[in-house]
Amino acid sequence: MKIIHTPEEWKKIRSGIASDKKIGFVPTMGGLHNGHLSLVQKCHKENDISVVSVYLNPTQFNDKNDLLTYPANFEDDSALLEKAGVDYLFAPDYSAMYPDGYTYKVIETDFSQKLCGAKRPGHFDGVLTIVMKLFNIIRPQNAYFGEKDFQQYVLLDGMVKAFFMDIHLVPCPIVREENGLAISSRNRKLSEKGLAAAPKLHEILENESSLEQKKNELESSGFTVDYITEHNGRLYAAAFLEGVRLIDNIPLKG
Repeated sequence: MKIIHTPEEWKKIRSGIASDKKIGFVPTMGGLHNGHLSLVQKCHKENDISVVSVYLNPTQFNDKNDLLTYPANFEDDSALLEKAGVDYLFAPDYSAMYPDGYTYKVIETDFSQKLCGAKRPGHFDGVLTIVMKLFNIIRPQNAYFGEKDFQQYVLLDGMVKAFFMDIHLVPCPIVREENGLAISSRNRKLSEKGLAAAPKLHEILENESSLEQKKNELESSGFTVDYITEHNGRLYAAAFLEGVRLIDNIPLKG
């Protein structure tokens, strides 16, 4: 696996890749887990060349403390990616990704204001902007995203279509622990007690009950509910447990 730190380095490599070779791309912020690795494995299997980025993007954090405590270790992540057979790891710094100081940005004005976006101002501006930049640098044919962040996937898919980008976005199923908890880097912030309680989020979402009942059940189980709502055939929820923000979603039945 070759590690690259600047867009210029990658562009030199990219120019030497034959046009008939398919490039698959998985953007990450680090703190890799089995959910990320499932995307990497699918990418590796379906493309001639696999590229993964590890970049903890500050522009999508509206809470500075959340950024400072994000559980990522580059050496661990790099070792996992090499073991997974990744061809290239793109690991830029802020100056490489934001030479403009984030004066230019990509903004969506509708769905990004709802669900997670309603309580995290600027979050999706940061997400859309960094992914647009990464797509323009890497120029993959296929890019892989987990359905745990389903709102993010919908917005990125909309961005690709709105700007006529020749990239195929591949949504990948949520990877869960045996107890149903959606695997997330933020789970590492939970205590043993918190980890034992966290699966209740998915369990309650799956219950045959009203939204109000689900909200009450979550709060009785120790969660502080940010939102629980239905949108376009999907049930979305975000809730805090021990100060850690957890998200999940499921397709609506019937």
